[in-house]
Amino acid sequence: MASRLGTQLGEWRATTAVAQSLADRIRMLLLDGRITVGERLPSERALAAELGRSRATIARAYELLEARGYVVRTHGSGTRASLPARRIQRPAAAGDDVIDLTIASVGSAPGLHAATVRALDRLAGLLGTPGYSLDGLPELRARIAERYTERGLPTDPEQIMVTSGAMHALTVVLAAFGERGRAAVVEQPSFPHAMDALRRTGHRLVPTPVTPDAGWDANHLVESLRSQRPALAYLIADFHNPTGATMPELERARLAAVARATGTLLVVDETCAELDIDRGWTPRPFAAHGPAILIGSMSKIAWGGLRIGWIRAEREQVAALLGARPSIDLGTPLLEQCIAIELLDEMDALLARTTERLREGRAAVADGLAAHLPGVAMPPMPGGLAAWVDLGGPWSTALSLGARDRGLLLPPGPRFSASGVLDRFARIPITWEPELTAEAMARLGAAWRALHAGELPSATRMASTAVV
Repeated sequence: MASRLGTQLGEWRATTAVAQSLADRIRMLLLDGRITVGERLPSERALAAELGRSRATIARAYELLEARGYVVRTHGSGTRASLPARRIQRPAAAGDDVIDLTIASVGSAPGLHAATVRALDRLAGLLGTPGYSLDGLPELRARIAERYTERGLPTDPEQIMVTSGAMHALTVVLAAFGERGRAAVVEQPSFPHAMDALRRTGHRLVPTPVTPDAGWDANHLVESLRSQRPALAYLIADFHNPTGATMPELERARLAAVARATGTLLVVDETCAELDIDRGWTPRPFAAHGPAILIGSMSKIAWGGLRIGWIRAEREQVAALLGARPSIDLGTPLLEQCIAIELLDEMDALLARTTERLREGRAAVADGLAAHLPGVAMPPMPGGLAAWVDLGGPWSTALSLGARDRGLLLPPGPRFSASGVLDRFARIPITWEPELTAEAMARLGAAWRALHAGELPSATRMASTAVV
């Protein structure tokens, strides 16, 4: 049986000395999150047999990793993945001006400071209270419920729980409804940290494909539910991250009906739901078609530093969520909730500003691809955070490493996969200013040319694994 490391290595082939090449590949798998810290790696003998290499080669690769702190070898306990005790260096470029494309965020809203000042008056009226807010301030829950109603899904404030961001919302949902050992359907590609959270809670991931042009394979998704009868399915139905696709309403209705029949809880991430550029139509929220827990956030519209998210669910589900939350935290900070109330009153202006930024960013990425990556096409993307670019070959990981040498952080395609595939794709954010995007694309083009000229990237500098 193939080991998890062997599966993640996939079609690995040595590009330099075999042991060094293998060590570099394992280190990359660790640093982009596909191998977890503390995970036990196969024995030298087992990995040698699996890869068709000599045991001496595997032993040497493990020695190289151990010397740099990327594995810990203990007699009787085997070899486990680790990280060096020192802080991992970011790549050096001219003047250390690193461009970080692991982050897809439009930055802070122009009115955020004024909203914060106004929010202080709201906060003053709460200073006589205990300060704990397990479900969220009533006024904020009412604003969020009203927004859902405006979008075509009648909602009461009692159906809303305010959280500290979307990932925190997913953590609470999994604490209340996760079932360790059961299957969980996820899109492929999908948001990496959501998949990490599902794995951490003991779910077995079952991927279903999504592409920018065709969207979901509805038959594959439905058959996955019917055959696997998963505990839950985690979906991003609106401006899917990272492909930008939107699920048609008829497919939502069909999926909701099948999920009801199979007993599958649908958890739909709406973080990107209102990041429209020019889609031309607006679907109703997924729960308008059948039972689903919805997760939302202010981070992609207002600011990533404003840690405000929410869960929209049925009342009995909210009761279960409230029962699970105290083991995680005791509520979302009141000041941030007060700021969110102010910002929700200005939602139309916030969305207009976000749309303009995304339109400019999309054009800048398209121009950069045309100028610096000949033959690589810009995919269709009527909204969302990033372009999911088909590189035309399994070059994403090597391109990511080469980009790091040029001061550009770009997560490789497999980071968005449940099974270590998708090495022919790269996620390029459309959220940065056009000038910065132009520079980023120039650096990416330099890495692209070096890759196709046969130049080997340095493996001495890697960045942290967070993808936003």
